[in-house]
Amino acid sequence: MSETTWSVTVDKDLCIGSGGCVLRAPEAFELDAARQSCPRVEVMAASDEVLDAAENCPVEAITIVEEGTGTVVFPPAD
Repeated sequence: MSETTWSVTVDKDLCIGSGGCVLRAPEAFELDAARQSCPRVEVMAASDEVLDAAENCPVEAITIVEEGTGTVVFPPAD
């Protein structure tokens, strides 16, 4: 049985460094020297905490794509 993995990216042009993602999913996100969010790893296990962080980003700077299928998990299609 394979576990679902996600490719997680943060758009540095959108990120305002609120830090909410770090609070919601500290195992997945950190703030860099410029106080912008960045994923700790490029590919990570799917988790409710990571999805919660993306959904609550005030500027929707976090994109989650399912590895293997390329299905966009977040942000939702308009």
